[in-house]
Formats: sequence, structure tokens, C-alpha cells
Amino acid sequence: MLTNNVTVIILLQLFERAALLLICLYFLTRLSHFRQIFQKDILFKKDLLIISIIFSGFAVFGTYTGINVEGSLVNVRIIAVMAGGILFGWPVGIVTGVVSGLHRYLIDIDGVTSLPCLITSIIAGIVSGYIHKKIKRNRRWIVGIIAGMFCEALTMFLILVMAEPAQLGREIVSIIALPMILGQVSVGLIVLFVQGVEGEKENIAARQAKLALDIANKTLPYFRSINSESLRKICGIIKEDIQADAVAITDTKLILAYVGLGEDHYNIGHEIITDATKQTIRSGEIMISNNDAEGKVPNIQSLIIIPLTEKGVVTGALKIYYRKAHKITYSLQTLAVGLSQIISTLMEVSRIEQMKEMANKAEIKALQTSINPHFLFNALNAIASSIRIDPNYAREMIINLSGYLRHSLEWSDQLIDINKELGQVVNYVEIEKARFGNKLTVIYDVDEEVEVKIPSLIIQPLVENAIVHGILKGKGSGTVTLSVKDHGDQVLISVEDTGAGIDPEIIQNVYNGKMPENRIGLSNVHQRVKLIYGEGLQIQRLERGTRIQFKVKKELS
Repeated sequence: MLTNNVTVIILLQLFERAALLLICLYFLTRLSHFRQIFQKDILFKKDLLIISIIFSGFAVFGTYTGINVEGSLVNVRIIAVMAGGILFGWPVGIVTGVVSGLHRYLIDIDGVTSLPCLITSIIAGIVSGYIHKKIKRNRRWIVGIIAGMFCEALTMFLILVMAEPAQLGREIVSIIALPMILGQVSVGLIVLFVQGVEGEKENIAARQAKLALDIANKTLPYFRSINSESLRKICGIIKEDIQADAVAITDTKLILAYVGLGEDHYNIGHEIITDATKQTIRSGEIMISNNDAEGKVPNIQSLIIIPLTEKGVVTGALKIYYRKAHKITYSLQTLAVGLSQIISTLMEVSRIEQMKEMANKAEIKALQTSINPHFLFNALNAIASSIRIDPNYAREMIINLSGYLRHSLEWSDQLIDINKELGQVVNYVEIEKARFGNKLTVIYDVDEEVEVKIPSLIIQPLVENAIVHGILKGKGSGTVTLSVKDHGDQVLISVEDTGAGIDPEIIQNVYNGKMPENRIGLSNVHQRVKLIYGEGLQIQRLERGTRIQFKVKKELS
């Protein structure tokens, strides 16, 4: 009867210590930093180290708070080892088992139960890691209880085998065996509790998905025409709804929009200045910093940078900033990833719509050019004046004009061979040379056997711009150089003139999509090239004249 009472008392005391362990875990999960670790799908080495320290501490603490029975310690060490390994895998289980087992052995080297406890602590770590790897998540708690009972039963067996004297071993086992084995029910309780914390991820994901959709609904009207102002509106909505201190959107090279704290440090349209953003764009991986500044913006301690992708290719980044450290929680990360996916999709859809709109404008411009009375009259007058003086030259001009008009009228939204586009350029140039004579010189620097397809009416408008707004606005004669250079996986196309030089304000208007409707030629080409190839025109005012160039990717041909 006395033995039964002692057994019950020990069992109750053991459950008290297990309850204390659960309380400690509860308070840890209230701390955002540890809660994020418990909710992660993939644990990094730093996370595993932190968790191993926590559960090793629990196991060692369990030994120190153990109940002394005939030189043996009734404790929750195996419970901590089993729970850690089952929840977080064999690294945590083995580390916790080895650390706690060695500690138990070293504090009582000559003790009757020291060596059996060392052995079963390590075995518990290995077994718990196996359960984490092989057993389905919803069954781990019950398997953990069974495995914990097995390990404690093994401890009792080893005590009986190794104890000296054997009688002392039998007395210890008769008192502690039942409480220690039954106490392993606590393993299941701890596993269920932590899994409940992990399970909150689904609820968090659902809430954040709804918030992301709400933000998408608010920002949708601004995706209909993507420019610096619309992107700024989008960043403002995101900043307000997620209570961030700053939000930015970039492409692969330039800052497209920035709203919030530190706004004065960023110049829209200028190159990306932070290495973290560049690394995210290069790697395509999310970058999180929870306790450091990115370097450029004062008072920023937390940031997350998420790549924006279109058709599997990184096209930019969404950046979210906070003043305080440790603001990038699991829930915010979930929301940010969802937002980036929605933004990527909306931007891709918007680009397609913009491409269609630009194509329609290009078609309209082609038709307008083909029936432009000034162009036709000037060309026909040049031909008429040559008929008597040089009939053969006049005949060539008629052929050039015919080819030019045919190409304009046969405009297509499909990619065409670059040589066909160059033929259109030659026809146009010959007509203009007939009008302006020695005032205009055009040089063709084209690599032989260049094989690439490009959008229709993409080069001719640039040459026209160089002649009309460059050479003809300058004093005296001028030269336009058309260069097509093969660079392996891409072709560099350049149009350079020695004319008056482009106004820097026009360059910014082209980049920002703010050109007036009656001067859409250059802006149209910039937008179409950017939509198709990811990068638009590179416009540079020279000491004398202007250089405009762009790159064509062969794999998109």
C-alpha cells in the first residue's frame, strides 16, 4: 500500500514538472522570434541550433529538478529529448540526447542509474529523429508516447542489468518504473501543443491571403497603365494596408516607385543602389533582415525584399521596410509573398495589354505615315524633279516609295526578319536623301548574316527621329549611322546622328511615358522594346548629336 502511494506521489510530481515544461514552451511561443521558428517549414542551421539549446536546457533543467529515489532521479529528461526530436528532427533529438545524457552521467558518475540514463538519452534522440522523418505528422504524438515509454522501459531494464548491488537496482525500478513510463504521456501533450502553434500557419495564411486579395482589388485600377505615378499609388496602398514604414518597387535596374520613410534618399528612375536588392534580383530568392539597416535609409531596422517574376524570369522586386527590428514575422512574410505573386501577375497582364495598345498605336502611326500628304507630296516632288534630269534615279525613287508604302500597309504584330525591317529603313532613307541631297548622309554598319527577328516598325522610327529631329534641326549637313552588331545571344541595334542633340527633358518623358500623343514615335518604340525584351531604349545625348540603342535577345525571336 505504501509503495502504491509513493508511486502515485512520484507520478503526480513528474506531471507537475512536465506541466512546468509546457508552461515554459507556452511563454516561448508568445515571443515573436521563437514563434516564427516554430512556424517555419524549413529550419536553417541557426534555427536548429537555437531549438537544440532550448530543449537541451529543458532536459538539463529536468535533471536538476528530478525527484531523488534511492540515488536515482525521477525526471522529465527523456520527455524533453523525445519532444525535441519528434518536433524538429534528428539534429535536435541527438544533440539534446547527447548533451542531457552526458550531463546526467557527469553529475553522478558513480550513480546506479547514471550510465543507463546516458545510453537511453542518446537512443531517445535517435528514435525521436526517426519518428520525425518517417511518421506522418498527425500520428507523431501517439507514436511519441509509445517510443518514450519504450525508452524508459529500456532504462529500467538497463538499471536491472547494470546496477551494483542488484538488489538496489530492483528496489529503484520497483518504485520509479511505473511513474517514469506513464509520465511519457507528456511527450504526446508537448508534441500536440507545438503542432498546434505550427498549425496556426494555415489560419495565418488564410488571413493574409484575404488581405492580399483586398490590396489587389484596391490596386487593380492602377495596373491598367503602369508608370511611375501608378506604381507610386500602388506602393502607397500597400504601405497603408500592411502598416509598413516604406514600400518600394523596382525593375531589374531602376527604382520605379518608393513611398514612405527615407523617400528623399531615393530618386525615381535612377539605378538601384542597395546590394541586397541586386542580390535578390540575381538569385531570385527572398531576402529578410530583421535587425539591421539596409544601409541607405536611416532608422530602418527590418526589411523584406521579394523578387517579382514573369514567366519564371525575375523582372524586379517588391521591398517592404519597418523602423523597428523583428517586424518581418511569418505572417508578414506570407502576405508579402502573396502580394509579390499578385503584383507579378497583374504587371504581366498589364504589359500584355500595353503591348497591344502600343502595337495599335504603331499600326495607326504606320497608316498615318503611309497616307501623310506632306510625306507623299515631298517624295513625289523629289521624284518629279528627277524625271527629266535623271530618269533612272526617279525610277529607283518610285520603287523605294512603293516598297516603303507596301511595308507600312502590311504592318503586322508578328516578329519579322531584321533584314525586312532594314529594307524598310533603306527605302525611307533613299526617299529622304532625294529630298535633302548632300545635307543628309546615312552610314550602314551592319554585321553580315545577322539572324534575328524583331517587331515591325522598330528601327525605321528611330532613323526618322534622327533625321527629322536631329539632322534637319541642326546647322549644315549631318550623318546618321545605323549599326547592327551580333553579340552572340543578343544583337545590339544603334542609331546615332550628328544633329542638334536630344533635349534631356524629352529623354525623361520617354522613360516615364509622358510624351504627347502627337509625338508617340520614340516613346512607342521605347515601350514596345521594354515590354518585349525587358529593357527599353538607351538614349544618350552626345557632344554632338544623339545615340539611341537597344538590345534584341535572340531566344525571343
